[in-house]
Amino acid sequence: MTHAAQPDDADAHFSYALARSDDAHDHACSLQHWKQRYEQLSQGRFTGEVEEVWFGNVQIFRESTNQIVHEAGVAWEGSRTFGIPLEAEGEGWYCGEIFDRNSMLTLKGGEELDFRTPRKLDILAVTADMQVFSDYAKRVEGRDIEAEIGRQRVICGVPEKAEELRAFLLTALNTVKATPHLLEHAAMRKALEQAIFGSLLAAIGNGNETSRPPSTSETRRQIVNRARDYMRQHVEEPITMADLCAELNVSRRTLQYSFQDVLDLNPVGFLRAMRLNGVRRALRQAEEHVSVADVAASWGFWHLSHFAADYKAMFGELPSETLRAGSVRRLSASAG
Repeated sequence: MTHAAQPDDADAHFSYALARSDDAHDHACSLQHWKQRYEQLSQGRFTGEVEEVWFGNVQIFRESTNQIVHEAGVAWEGSRTFGIPLEAEGEGWYCGEIFDRNSMLTLKGGEELDFRTPRKLDILAVTADMQVFSDYAKRVEGRDIEAEIGRQRVICGVPEKAEELRAFLLTALNTVKATPHLLEHAAMRKALEQAIFGSLLAAIGNGNETSRPPSTSETRRQIVNRARDYMRQHVEEPITMADLCAELNVSRRTLQYSFQDVLDLNPVGFLRAMRLNGVRRALRQAEEHVSVADVAASWGFWHLSHFAADYKAMFGELPSETLRAGSVRRLSASAG
């Protein structure tokens, strides 16, 4: 059985599909734009499921199988895949290496997949445009991510970081599944794509994470001033941290330390506050039939429950209350 939320074409903003199969070969054909061959190795009835989301430069999928399977094939050209198990029952081998639940499995587009799965496997994965992801890593964190990965196929993960990545990818997948139409907003797609990239980079880790970039007080003040100026000049746009890093030509860490030293404030929090204020202005001016979720998505808020909690903490009311109050004020003004 296959279900697709939107046709797979170049003009589509997003695509969601769910496929279930009782044959390993059919299962191998379920994942879009991969060329794969699966062979069942253990005895028993096969059941498999692939849940998949596409948008922008990113493919997120969750794949589960209940038998030992040998998987061979290649991902789409120009891509880089990262996978992390949700559940693995029994021993599995990936490209000649044993892996565990905290391992991150990676594959470059064009490289041959050689995967002997455990008897039961439930895995989350992201396949992204390799150049876009590499550019993001360089621009935002000053990291040459392809050089860091090198020839590794299995990246040893820290349990806490692995769990954070699992939780994040599950939330992202479930959010898109529940509200796929929100991906029609370019800001939503951009914010979610960059959040995925950031989560992958955090899970991969960096030996220089604790080092503090050298910088004078004057340099840090200039960075903060330029960042605030840019935010104010583009206040009606859903700015992201990647936008700031690109505009200022600094890494995320440099921006972080500059804000911390000059304002004792996190730049992510400062940026979030500006975006929340942008949503509030839009809600106060919107008609009551307008969807809060659509307004939030247009400002790049993809996790709606977190957005609602942040909004209430900031303004003391739910976004739906702001929307209703704005409508009442306009009705009262017109009646007067």
